[in-house]
Amino acid sequence: MLNQYYGDYLTIAVFIALGALLVGGAVGANRLIAPRHPGGFKDIAYESGIEPIGGGWNQTHIRYYVFALLFLIFDVEAVFVFPWALSLDLFQEAGRGAFILVEMFIFIAILLVGLVYAIRKGVLRWE
Repeated sequence: MLNQYYGDYLTIAVFIALGALLVGGAVGANRLIAPRHPGGFKDIAYESGIEPIGGGWNQTHIRYYVFALLFLIFDVEAVFVFPWALSLDLFQEAGRGAFILVEMFIFIAILLVGLVYAIRKGVLRWE
């Protein structure tokens, strides 16, 4: 029993070692194969053929961050709704389908209230 217990740890250690060897081999192959051509253009911060103008610090309006957060919230909603929709028939067979359906409508209603609030505040206006 104890040998099987340590055997599981040995299996994990072997996989960690193989993963480290794989990463080390990839980094070593990159060092050997990749071309190295240092030069003046390689040292600038923005390499696209356009000369960099100004400093690297630019202020971004807070509206973009709020817009991204709203997108993230509704993206997470989709992550929750998708498995719920797939397993709703299992809940109906267990006799709890109506309760789960009401709970999901409450969840979506709370998110819709947040969306309406954001629209009324003008967060989604792209100006």
